[in-house]
Amino acid sequence: MTTAVVTGLGITAPNGLGTEDYWKATLAGESGLGPVTRFDASQYPSRIAGEVSDYVAEDHIPSRLMPQTDHMTRLALTAADWALADAGIDTAEMPEYGIGVVTAASGGAVEFGQRELQNLWSKGKEYVSAYQSFAWFYAVNTGQISIRHKLRGPSGVLLTEQAGGIDSLGHARRHIRKGFPAVISGGVDAAICPWGWVPQIASGLMSTADDPARAYLPFSEDAAGYVPGEGGAILLVEDAESARGRGAAQVYGEIAGYAATLDPAPGSGRPPGLRRAAENALADAGLAAGDIDVVFADASGVPDLDRAEAQALTGLFGAHGVPVTAPKTMTGRLLAGGAALDVATALLSLRDGVIPPTANVTAAAPAHTVDLVTEAREANLRNALVLARGHGGFNAALVVRRAH
Repeated sequence: MTTAVVTGLGITAPNGLGTEDYWKATLAGESGLGPVTRFDASQYPSRIAGEVSDYVAEDHIPSRLMPQTDHMTRLALTAADWALADAGIDTAEMPEYGIGVVTAASGGAVEFGQRELQNLWSKGKEYVSAYQSFAWFYAVNTGQISIRHKLRGPSGVLLTEQAGGIDSLGHARRHIRKGFPAVISGGVDAAICPWGWVPQIASGLMSTADDPARAYLPFSEDAAGYVPGEGGAILLVEDAESARGRGAAQVYGEIAGYAATLDPAPGSGRPPGLRRAAENALADAGLAAGDIDVVFADASGVPDLDRAEAQALTGLFGAHGVPVTAPKTMTGRLLAGGAALDVATALLSLRDGVIPPTANVTAAAPAHTVDLVTEAREANLRNALVLARGHGGFNAALVVRRAH
């Protein structure tokens, strides 16, 4: 069967712009969490976020695109540019319908939409941008990336919140197996504005701590919710034979296994679907639990959800059976961008033989019985399992294998 590999990475994260800057900061445990600056959050109960603070859109985006794009889409376009450049692909030399685009989204470009609704309410319809017709749309990142690089291959968007970054890569692999040489995939999100903030507060899952170092502590006894962030990762997924044929500069790893499940209805008495997703992804990769060398956890930071994930991990690997890490403690949960960034991080871990730390957590709560990595740890890494859960009961699992 056709092998899907990752040959390019583009990362825009709160603790680093570009792959190597992000990776250096992550290994050092440098956090991008801090007080919200993109809007006045002083009257809200949650005031900490992971912002991509050193990004200047005009340095990366053509002026003609600025009026028609949201902050989210600009980050996605930049990440896609970097992924293509990293892979060394000239899209003009590829078959006309050869490269597809499949990205993840949560609620679309909410900052752009909020601004135009404010104009409509306060000034009238004449002041609403015509670009509002598509700039807010949850498929806008896929569309703008496709247009910018003249990509006419199979395209789509997955709306499974935090699980979407994995789901998009699973669909990218499906297209590769159908015979397409390459797919741009992953997720980038940005919803740090009142319109994106209030729904997350309403979930009751956000942290209300004001100290960035204490606000997001997954698996800790002090866990009390999550911190949102913005950014994510775009990956270039390619047919391995095609990559060899064009002399790809590097192969970060193989997408070896993928699975998705949906949690049962509350009160049904059936267990959550996360463990089943992990088991199915392992089976898809032809691996046993003992073949996994590190798990990149969903790491909700919500005590009940942390407990459920820890139970799934213990049931699958045994108590303290595999190193578990959550580098998203340095970025926050990035909605549709989170799992894609975790997959990119897992590939970098396989490349360099090092597991990044879970920042600000000194140890897992004793009840969780997981081997939580709290300082960068060198290891012989062959296979990594990445887990994600999206609001609404979505579960996704991806196995990535080290390049040979």
